Amino acid sequence: MTLARIEMVLRLVGGVIAALAVAEVARTVLTPTPASLAPWPYLLTIIIATGAVFAFVVAFALTPALTTRPFLWAIGKATEMPASDFLAAAVGAVLGLLVGVLVAIPLSYLPWYLGSFLPIAASLALAYLGVTAVLTHKKDLLQLVRGSRDDRPEQAAVEAPANTGQPVVVDTSSIIDGRIADISQTGFLAGPLLVPRFVLRELQHIADSSDAMRRARGRRGLDILNKLQKDATVPLVIHEDDGEPGVEVDAALVTLARKLRCPIVTNDFNLNRVAGLQGVKVLNVNELANAVKSIVLPGQELSLKVIQEGKEAGQGVGYLEDGTMVVVENGRRAVGSTVTVMVSRVLQTAAGRMVFAQARSSVPGDDPA
Repeated sequence: MTLARIEMVLRLVGGVIAALAVAEVARTVLTPTPASLAPWPYLLTIIIATGAVFAFVVAFALTPALTTRPFLWAIGKATEMPASDFLAAAVGAVLGLLVGVLVAIPLSYLPWYLGSFLPIAASLALAYLGVTAVLTHKKDLLQLVRGSRDDRPEQAAVEAPANTGQPVVVDTSSIIDGRIADISQTGFLAGPLLVPRFVLRELQHIADSSDAMRRARGRRGLDILNKLQKDATVPLVIHEDDGEPGVEVDAALVTLARKLRCPIVTNDFNLNRVAGLQGVKVLNVNELANAVKSIVLPGQELSLKVIQEGKEAGQGVGYLEDGTMVVVENGRRAVGSTVTVMVSRVLQTAAGRMVFAQARSSVPGDDPA
């Protein structure tokens, strides 16, 4: 049976129940005064029927909003809610109802309808208050139960006793970019990499996207995470912080970084600005790439002093201001002289950068053409 048919059945049932209830109330209220209705023998029946029809129409319209829709909303929330939040909500509801039972006892002695209505209302309000309070202070309560509430939250959040470096929070853009895996292998990041649950959930959402490009980016990010987990240079820690409900990922990242007092690794320009405004240190992979990029490019002309001969025949060797070695082809005769050279290629290795160039100006000792 489809949802539309279920709602239609509930509408009819709710309308009939409301019509019968209103008809019974109207009959009970109006029957003791038949004298006033004696001139109109059918007026009582018309009033009861009109009230019943009105109640049926109202109940027919409002029944789904009071039955199926709240039920489906609660099911959806319970399905999406993490297990820890669900357990905390259940504990909060039970505690609130227990307090509600204690409060309901004196309230039940109130006169008139207050003794029947207020105990139920108080129990529901206290149950909601208990759920809200436990969900809000879930982390603090867990720390109290464990019996170790440390004033330095970064030590409690990172279970990596062998690594004493400062942890860094990793965002979605830097994971998808992939260069963080190469950076971590070099040892520049000493502390563990923290990937919050909400970042992992966002990656999974991107990987399940119907758009092929977004899906490929999401799967690349998951592959990078697997690569980081297998790399023993810097440990990868999945942080259990799932963020506050309804809070955007960027805002949750800044909040977590401020709480743990650690920087954020990102490629997102907007997150970089927002985090900086809130006093959170940002490690931008793009800025790192610009800082270590080559200072010379193929085709660029340089004025270079040739210092010594090279290993190969006819080569001369000079050095840039930062100590980068430049090998000049056919520059052996220019040793001790300053010549203009054109960069032919740049070789980057783990040992450093090496530049190869061709002499452009006349080299001392060359025969004129």
